Amino acid sequence: MSRLTRYLLKLFSLEAMALFAVVTSLLFLIQLLRLFDSIAARGQGLLTLMGQALLGIPSVGIVFLYICLGIGLGRALRNMQGSSELAIIHSSRLLAGLLRAIVAYIGFGVVALLLIAHIVEPLSQRTASRWSASIAADIVGRSLVPHKFINLVGGVTVSIGSRAYDGSVSNFFADDNRDPASRRSYLADTAFIGQDERGYVLQLHDGVVQFQTSAKDYGEFSFDRYDLVLDQLTNEKVDVDTIAETTSIDLIAGRGWSKEVQTVLIRRSVEALRVAAMCLLVAGLAGFPSGARRRIEIPIELVVLGVAFAERGLTAWAPMPGPAARITGGLLLLVIAVLALAWRLRAFRPVSIRRMA
Repeated sequence: MSRLTRYLLKLFSLEAMALFAVVTSLLFLIQLLRLFDSIAARGQGLLTLMGQALLGIPSVGIVFLYICLGIGLGRALRNMQGSSELAIIHSSRLLAGLLRAIVAYIGFGVVALLLIAHIVEPLSQRTASRWSASIAADIVGRSLVPHKFINLVGGVTVSIGSRAYDGSVSNFFADDNRDPASRRSYLADTAFIGQDERGYVLQLHDGVVQFQTSAKDYGEFSFDRYDLVLDQLTNEKVDVDTIAETTSIDLIAGRGWSKEVQTVLIRRSVEALRVAAMCLLVAGLAGFPSGARRRIEIPIELVVLGVAFAERGLTAWAPMPGPAARITGGLLLLVIAVLALAWRLRAFRPVSIRRMA
């Protein structure tokens, strides 16, 4: 890698990293504000609040990464245009060094985004789910006070007869009337908090489950053992997506190349396509000097944001079947970017680029 290419790559990367740092900081603060009331209501501390907020950053940050890469590249090229560095590169026949730096910049961005999408995001979601399950277990454990009716969340009431030193309880009772169409009551002689592949569960022994439907029909069934997932008592809705919490490597190893796995891999990999398309488009728009004086110049930041919104909208409403719809917008943007860059390169065809930087 030549000295010019290293210099330009560093320049592009610093602009993108600075912008992404600002964006992630704002997203982190937004996550803190969003989770503050719910975490505080559960009796958890500042460490839990900050941890839950950090674990949510990869899922939302991945959406903004390719935008930050595009804006960072555009800002660097715009600053080079203002300082005449861009004109010097072209006039000195060093265009090849500039193109190599842009290609390397795109390569690093693609690798970083694929790593986040395929590895970091699933692991963060898995960690957040397990942490939430441990919070639920802590809430239930602290709420099980003998001979008292405790309201866990709106509509869920629990009570126990006694509590032993090993954590087991006797005469367990729980009433869940959050759903008027299906009210349930759990009664068990003994119970204790355990853990299985689904997370933390309340293991009930020798009891009955009583339920009432919206038509006021009553029924019950008895059991020797019944595992009640604690999230069913502490959350209004339980919706665990095991595929979203599994890395792509584990998905391929566990399920092979099934159609479901291919859909997930395409969905996660399409972000890399957006990186390449956006950066190539920005290079075609801002990578070539112009001596024309314009009264009104559209900021490159607005151009990148507008293109990102248009691409997302086209992908969302693309009339394509199956996984192909997910790459429609990115693929069309890539074609437009390649054509724009090729057109700009043709404009500078009289200048030889055989000399390497």
